[in-house]
Amino acid sequence: MNVKKRVVIGLLGSVLDYGFHQERWNKWRPTVSLCKHPELPVDRFELIYDPKFKDLANVVMADISNGSPATEVCGTTHVFRDPWDFEEVYAALHDFARGYEFKPDTEEYLVHITTGSHVQQICLFLLTESRHFPARLVQTSPADAKRRGPESKFTIIDLDLSKYDRLASRFGKEQMEARSFLKSGIATRNERFNQLIEQIEHVAIHAKEPILLTGPTGAGKSQLARRIYELKKSRHQIGGDFVEVNCATLRGDGAMSTLFGHLKGAFTGALKDRPGLLRAANDGLLFLDEIGELGLDEQAMLLRALEDKRFLPFGGDREVSSNFQLIAGTNRDLQLAVRDGRFREDLLARTNLWTFSLPGLRQRPEDIEPNLDYELEQFARKHSQRVTLSKEVREDFLKFAKSSSAKWSANFRDLNACITRMATLAPGGRVTPPVLIEEIARLKASWSTPVAEDDHAAVLATVLNDRVREKLDLFDQAQLAFVIRICQESATLSDAGRKLFAATREHRKTANDADRLRKYLARFDLDWSEVKRAVTSVG
Repeated sequence: MNVKKRVVIGLLGSVLDYGFHQERWNKWRPTVSLCKHPELPVDRFELIYDPKFKDLANVVMADISNGSPATEVCGTTHVFRDPWDFEEVYAALHDFARGYEFKPDTEEYLVHITTGSHVQQICLFLLTESRHFPARLVQTSPADAKRRGPESKFTIIDLDLSKYDRLASRFGKEQMEARSFLKSGIATRNERFNQLIEQIEHVAIHAKEPILLTGPTGAGKSQLARRIYELKKSRHQIGGDFVEVNCATLRGDGAMSTLFGHLKGAFTGALKDRPGLLRAANDGLLFLDEIGELGLDEQAMLLRALEDKRFLPFGGDREVSSNFQLIAGTNRDLQLAVRDGRFREDLLARTNLWTFSLPGLRQRPEDIEPNLDYELEQFARKHSQRVTLSKEVREDFLKFAKSSSAKWSANFRDLNACITRMATLAPGGRVTPPVLIEEIARLKASWSTPVAEDDHAAVLATVLNDRVREKLDLFDQAQLAFVIRICQESATLSDAGRKLFAATREHRKTANDADRLRKYLARFDLDWSEVKRAVTSVG
């Protein structure tokens, strides 16, 4: 087995490596002392120094050779006009690393971070951490200041944190805590959703670019956005406020004024200046829910504010600034909105760098039970009354909640309302079978959306022309209209397929609901994107 040569890379310490003043108790010279440890033989020392300290460098290199004859010393000169200038120092050491011929197969490297200015030490650390120096760090210090001797000690620091069990476990614990926090402490079981939260946690901590949260109404976009804000604030990554607005509530001049502010007299009723929500979110986080509802003029202004952090208040001619981070939410297909001219393509490109699609409750049946417990706990905290379900009632509720009869069209809002009603009506704090039966009936009634016969033609007209529709039997017209309605309330092709084939899919070896629905639509020369675009414009 070939033993690798040990190579140390370090900077000349113009003060510490001098060490000749008799009045100084400390005769310790870090660069020289490092090469005197029998347990750490150094085969080569790469000494970087400024030419103005050439005499000192020659003395140090000679002392290394005298104290450790087996150590080869190589000097490299570089002019540091200002060793405290971060940009200059980093560039110089970066160039050294890029130009150095590393041979990791035959040599191991240590970067000495005890000498040089603090800025130089920091730059050596950063370049080692980024693997520009494929090395470990070595730090030296006097063995015992009171002994006034030349002895020293050293510590090798490996930046591969996975090798430090305690650190690795601590970081792992922090990650788990952050992910649990984003899920409001709910022990979710859906693997896909948990993987999604894992990605969101990483992006929230490491990125400042906009985040786009998509998903059906009630999937939890607003709550997740606030949790992301609170997580970033707890890590001191953000200092301002969390500012939220539902863009569906913004119309006309009020939209511009609400978002970008206005000057007094900008329009009728503008009696005084208004800063606007973008400025309120300065150094904080702005959550624009249902961003697809913004008008095109507001979209253009928002794009400018995102790119330049500057914008004009309504009625003003002087720009103002706001350094905000953006999270946008939508239950619409923004790609379709771009195609229809209702959403700017450049704004979508700017906001969807990080896009996360939150699944609806029906797509996470295994998470209904932990969310049931969460809602019961929230009710207990709010009303100071603990409510429970008997084993039988709990099983009956979960059976219904996971069945094809449970549409959960408003997702977690439906679940929250359901649990709140049952908990409120529970006699003696215990949900009884009659309460559950009544609640199931109430839910089914709220989800029923009967389609009148006269509506079939209107629905079909959105996807078929009159000549094609007239060739269809009334049976096919009614069935196709129902399918289109299901597509209208579904987030994805697969979601619509699960609703339409809920009964027969249980008896098939392989349940490809999306493919079955795709083939059904193809019988009428339709595809999912056409149907979805049509129902979006109608709905």
